[in-house]
Amino acid sequence: MTRAETPVAVAFVPARSGSERVPGKNVRPLAGHPLLAYAIETALQSERFARVVVSTDSDEIAEIARWYGAEVPFLRPAEFATATSPDIEWLTFTLGELGERFDLFAIVRATNPFRGPEVVRRGFEQLISMPEVDSLRAVERVKQHPGKMWQLAEDGRTMSPLLDQSHLDSAWHAGQYQALPAVYVQSSALEIAWTRVVTETGTREGLVVAPFFTAGHEGFNVDDEEDWERAERLLDSGAASVPAIGRAPYAPAS
Repeated sequence: MTRAETPVAVAFVPARSGSERVPGKNVRPLAGHPLLAYAIETALQSERFARVVVSTDSDEIAEIARWYGAEVPFLRPAEFATATSPDIEWLTFTLGELGERFDLFAIVRATNPFRGPEVVRRGFEQLISMPEVDSLRAVERVKQHPGKMWQLAEDGRTMSPLLDQSHLDSAWHAGQYQALPAVYVQSSALEIAWTRVVTETGTREGLVVAPFFTAGHEGFNVDDEEDWERAERLLDSGAASVPAIGRAPYAPAS
């Protein structure tokens, strides 16, 4: 591939069954459609991918994914779909089973309903403009700075800073937030990488990772019931929006 050519990319939407903190999270309705539908629609509307593939171990999720326009050419093996399975396992398996060469892959997770196609397009263009990096990952400025975090002694009676600050004239935990060094936390909003990193490094991100900065609710992630309730409030108030879906909500065949 030359720089003048557009890389061939595939979008992966991971959606295993068995969510513990929010039961049935991937297929639970939000604003009329399953949460999964917004990730699929985001990838499709971005118009950056040759294929949009859902990786799941569930026949039910596969049926819903196909309803919303994604491909599910095969199911993910159960051993790659546990609560502790690393992404590199299903990613390596899926790339191998597809049997097709892609230059790039993106992981577009179902848990970020407010991300939208423009975020994907922005990330895609950023990565292909940076040939020196292996991947990019969504990050945002932390609200709870590690410089103000503490760890307890074994007896629980005293505590010390999580980060060593003995070299500082003024400890971070004693200063204002604005004076602290900028620290960013990753979100699950977007990951895009060159597929070569999977075989070359055995990871999904490679060795050189670029930051992709999200703003507003782009990085909002549904991890638990409190997050789900907040997502509903954000939608009801108009403070956030989900991608428009131009088809009827999924309904299982009777």
